[in-house]
Amino acid sequence: MLGSALRGGLLQRCSVLDLASQRIAALPAQRYALTMSRLLSTTQVDPNDRLSYWIDAVCDTYVQLDCDAPVDGGSIEGEIRLDTLSTLELSLVTASAQHVKRTPAKIARASEDYFLVSIQTAGQGTVLQDGRSALLRPGDFALYDSTRPYDLVFEGDFQQYVLMLPGPALRSQLRDTQTLTARPVSGRRGAGHLMIGMIQSLASDIDTLEPASAAAVAQSVEHILVAGLCSLRDQDPRSVSHLTAFHREQIKSFVRERLRDPQLGVAQIAAHLRTSPSTVHRVFAGEPCSITDWIWAQRLDGVKRDLSDPAFAARSVSELAFSWGFNDAAHFSRAFRARFGCTPSDLRAGAARPHHPER
Repeated sequence: MLGSALRGGLLQRCSVLDLASQRIAALPAQRYALTMSRLLSTTQVDPNDRLSYWIDAVCDTYVQLDCDAPVDGGSIEGEIRLDTLSTLELSLVTASAQHVKRTPAKIARASEDYFLVSIQTAGQGTVLQDGRSALLRPGDFALYDSTRPYDLVFEGDFQQYVLMLPGPALRSQLRDTQTLTARPVSGRRGAGHLMIGMIQSLASDIDTLEPASAAAVAQSVEHILVAGLCSLRDQDPRSVSHLTAFHREQIKSFVRERLRDPQLGVAQIAAHLRTSPSTVHRVFAGEPCSITDWIWAQRLDGVKRDLSDPAFAARSVSELAFSWGFNDAAHFSRAFRARFGCTPSDLRAGAARPHHPER
């Protein structure tokens, strides 16, 4: 059974969510196009059906998973409150003890490429992946990757926020992500502390965000998450020299200025900096992706921001793509879906997560 404090909070949030849903339903749909909420709770079903309901709810909210109760024949009680914010999903999980597994068989069933971040707020949890184990106490968080097996172990009642974002989007900002999984980041200092505060504020105010603000906040959360994960690399032996870092920033600054130019490429960058294309590639070698891929990522982020902004609602997706330097609509659409996990039209409509036919 859930602890009395957690259960009381659960019931209180249910009533608040019901009222919020009624208010949202009465308002114009466009205001909430990029912020959608739903609640899944085992209190809605018969006690005998709660375990199977919970497994379905977890798979529907995240990726294909197995969930086991700590005792054979036992059940799981809990709720998931899910908010979708642009291409980022934020959920609050309040539940009883359980063991969650992402197995090779589940991975083979569905090509789901997401990073998830568990942010502990009550109780304890353990994230296991890539041969590492991260014990999370309230205020701590850890990253895990849906493309490889992982386990989440909760030996008692717990509560945590879970962030879920497309894999390609994070990999373009962090190299060697497999070295960062299942490593605890403290939320009591530094970037981790900033992220915890932002998540808590976001959770309380998410229903009031305008579409353009929602997209900006989602991107800010990603940036602070990256900063928190980078703190795990304080002793990285491959840290670049100050000179290389300076040249790299020169490259990025020039690219940002010319991002909308469809002719922008390594040759133009090299000519501007009076160096060779090979030097440009060498300076950028320590980044998570190549200079060409980085340019694409920046352009895709620009289109994503414009799609989220009501000021550009009258402009077609192709117009926005071409304004950011793309010259092939089909290629752009494929790249957008690969990076953000949805089509440009889906993002504009607010359906920021693709349909999973396996579910």
